[in-house]
Amino acid sequence: MAEKTKKSDKDLMKNLSDKRESLRNFRFGITGTKTRNVKEGKNLRKEIARTLTELSSRKNK
Repeated sequence: MAEKTKKSDKDLMKNLSDKRESLRNFRFGITGTKTRNVKEGKNLRKEIARTLTELSSRKNK
């Protein structure tokens, strides 16, 4: 969490788009195959939520 507070808004937005793309690829990749790391989707959703929370807290200040 501490590293997110040190990043700029532009870096957080880039990170957010990268995580969303990773989650999208994970969801489409899981449909036809057996995936080994099923927790990856959950972790990606948590990271997206943390980034959005940081962005909204900066916006409200």
